[in-house]
Amino acid sequence: MKLIFLTLLVIIGITDSRSEQYEVVEPADTVFALAGEDFILPCSVKPNISVVDMRVEWFRPDLKNSLVHLYEDHDDRNTNQSQSYRERTKLNHQELQRGNASLKLSSVQVSDEGRYKCLIQSKSWSVNATVNVRVEAVAGSPPVITVDGFDHSERLHLQCESEGWNPEPDLEWLDSEGVRLSSETTEMQRNTDGFSVKHTITVQHRDDKIHCRVKLKHHMLETLIVTSSKSFNPWRTSIILSSIAVVLIVIAGILLAAFVRKTREHDELQNENTGKKQERDELQTETSRKQQERDELQEEKNRKQEECDELQKEKDRIQQEYNALLQNVNQKIKQERKQLQTETNRKQQERDQLKEEKNRILQELNKQKDENKRIQQEFFSELNKQKEENRKQRENNARLQNENQKIKRERDELQKEKNRIQQERDKLQEEKDRKEQVLNKQKEKSKQ
Repeated sequence: MKLIFLTLLVIIGITDSRSEQYEVVEPADTVFALAGEDFILPCSVKPNISVVDMRVEWFRPDLKNSLVHLYEDHDDRNTNQSQSYRERTKLNHQELQRGNASLKLSSVQVSDEGRYKCLIQSKSWSVNATVNVRVEAVAGSPPVITVDGFDHSERLHLQCESEGWNPEPDLEWLDSEGVRLSSETTEMQRNTDGFSVKHTITVQHRDDKIHCRVKLKHHMLETLIVTSSKSFNPWRTSIILSSIAVVLIVIAGILLAAFVRKTREHDELQNENTGKKQERDELQTETSRKQQERDELQEEKNRKQEECDELQKEKDRIQQEYNALLQNVNQKIKQERKQLQTETNRKQQERDQLKEEKNRILQELNKQKDENKRIQQEFFSELNKQKEENRKQRENNARLQNENQKIKRERDELQKEKNRIQQERDKLQEEKDRKEQVLNKQKEKSKQ
């Protein structure tokens, strides 16, 4: 059981160490894309390893239907893909072999702006990266100037409108001399195509050219309208006639719209019936596919259950072997403990004997030490005598020579005495070795 537990810990440690080896390279700052152009969302694994056998998912956490693209089991799985990204995303499967999971987004829209997540997941580890995308629609529509009306003071009410910009553009009114005019009302709206801006102004002087200019960074679009006094009265008459014509056109348009709406409702109903039939067929096909998947999952479940049963049997067998091995080891440990205790008692007896022998030898050494002290005292006494003789030698050279010979003879005797002491020491050492041999023989006999 402990062996299995240690094996699992090693496997978990290896898995954790592998997950810490890889990381996803992501852009540090916001990336910019142009509306209408193709764009690459960067995402790659470092160090470079193949992610062909892994799961790669691109999604937007800020959307309800967040799936942008899914790659799994060596194929793209975009059944639940967000509708706005249908047929616009692509993964380069060859680049996946080099760890590059970057996603190509075609025909970028303003609605594509936001935060994207790249998730790369294997069986043992997973990593993810975040990409912030900012969409710039620099090519907005040219501004359109319309006349909302006029009053009895012959002042014109103008409206300028432009759409399809991202981010928010700046709109301004200019007179013929390029002087900026203040807008009376401003309106800014955002839809899937970008920002639309609308400003209104009342012209006080009719003998001017009025410019409407829309700017975004280094892009600028401009429209001109001429409001001269010569064209003002005919223009007012034309406005009245145009209003009557517009009313007639509106009435005709309402009737035509009613007819078209009925026809469209009929076509939509027919198309809806056809779509429902197709949906039923697709649902039936999906049901059959799901049933096959359930059957495959059931077979997989049964196979996994059989494997679990085999693993359980293997576990029980290993547990039995472990218990038997543990019992044998415990018995061996008990026997070794008994033998160790017996050997310990024997060693203790030998220690006691050695201790007694040591004490005896120490006593002999003490005696020898006392003898050495005595010899040393005699030696120092002789040295003192030699000093005295040296003093006398200074007084009489002839006497000194005799005394030197005498000292030499005494030294020879002293050397003999030392040699004798050394011989006694050697004898003591031989006696000690002999006794140790006797002890060793007695130990061997006791062992036998």
